[in-house]
Parts: sequence; C-alpha cells; structure tokens
Amino acid sequence: MIVQIYEIQSPAEAEAVMADGVDHVGSVVLSSRGWKDTELHATVRSVQASGMISSLIPLFSDLDILRRVLDFYRPDIIHFCEILPRPHRDRATLARLLALQNTIREDYPDIKMMRSIPIGRPGQADTELTLALAARFEDVSDFFLTDTLLSPETTPSGEQPVDGFVGITGKTCDWETARELVEKSRIPVILAGGLSPENVRAGIRAVAPAGVDSCTATNRTDADGRPVRFCKDRDRVRLFVEAARGAL
Repeated sequence: MIVQIYEIQSPAEAEAVMADGVDHVGSVVLSSRGWKDTELHATVRSVQASGMISSLIPLFSDLDILRRVLDFYRPDIIHFCEILPRPHRDRATLARLLALQNTIREDYPDIKMMRSIPIGRPGQADTELTLALAARFEDVSDFFLTDTLLSPETTPSGEQPVDGFVGITGKTCDWETARELVEKSRIPVILAGGLSPENVRAGIRAVAPAGVDSCTATNRTDADGRPVRFCKDRDRVRLFVEAARGAL
C-alpha cells in the first residue's frame, strides 16, 4: 500500500514525514514564473537520498518550462492534475494534454507520470466519463490518482480551490466510481480526495487501491479549524500512515 502525502516543500518536513512511514513525498511547483526553488530542489534530493519516491506537481502545463523544471528537479514522478474536459466539448485541450504527456514520456523515460482523474462527490459522479478519460490517458501514464471534482451543487461557482486543477478540496470523491476505475485500470490507482486518518481505512476497504494520498486532512489547522496550506500536522500524518497500513 503506497502512502503518499502532499505539500511537502522543505527537506526538514520531508525527513519528518518519511520518518512517519510516508513513501511517496509530494511537492508542488506553484508558478511557471518562480519555478526554480533551491529549497524545493533540496527537498527532492533529500527524498531520493532516503530511498523514497519524490512526486512533483506543476501548476502549469507549458512544455518549455516543464522541460526546465524536470531538468532541474529530476523527480521520480511528475504529477499532472489539470481538470480534464469532456471529450465531446473540448477535444483540443484533451489532445494537447495527451500530447504533452507523450512528449514528456519520450524525452524523460526515467521519470514516471501520474495523472489525476477527476471524480465527482458521492452521488454526483459520472462513472462513464471517468472511465472514458482514464482510457485516454492510460497509455501515457504510470499511475492514476482519483481526486474530487466539485460541482455547482457543492460550490456556487463550481470552481475548484485551485482554478483549472483538481484537488485539495478536503472532500471525498465517489468511492464506487473509484472502485470501478481500480477494477478497469491496467496501471496502479491511488485513492485521494478528502482522505484522513478517520476515513482512510474505510476508503481502502471500499476501493482496494494500490495506494492512498492525503493533503488537506493531514495539514495543521488555524484557530478557526481551517487547514493551513503547506504545513503538515505530524500527529495526523502518523495516524494516517498507521490507519492505511492497518487496513490491509
């Protein structure tokens, strides 16, 4: 069972979560302008030196800048998490993202690729669409990660927390659809979307994924109980790992 934790941006925090049992350590490149970050580079090197897996999300998809990012950081995994359009509505965007991954695969064969597959909230998922999108990206991906796609029923604007990208909602996706994806996929599927120490065991038993991922629900919270970005709660990370390992 892969245990992946995201928003680890410093070597010290990487060392801490790896000591807690995390084996995929995820970081984020926040901007195409300020993509070169020496501390983030040190974080990736620290993870790899420890024998664990570094995963890097770029919040942009410009090929030229992505090449610079990959040349500089050399992560084990590059993780793409753009919201995928419905094929009949925006074939051009879908084709561009497929071509991007295909190019990265050809140019960087030593770097694996993870693709987030958006799934709606429980009772709001379009299973047929999820499986269709996964089928499109399966040949150019090494991992899928399920993540929660918010809808107009859950947010007035229907927007994600990071515009244009899926993730960090703190809400669970539809586990029945995630289970179907696991059953149909030829590549490993990591379950994400609102996973916490309290529900990860149930998620594993319901979906049977190759791994689990947490971000929001293992972050520290402020005085009002809101998660603090890029700041992990060591106790909750430790509990998450223990619950995930104990589900097997």
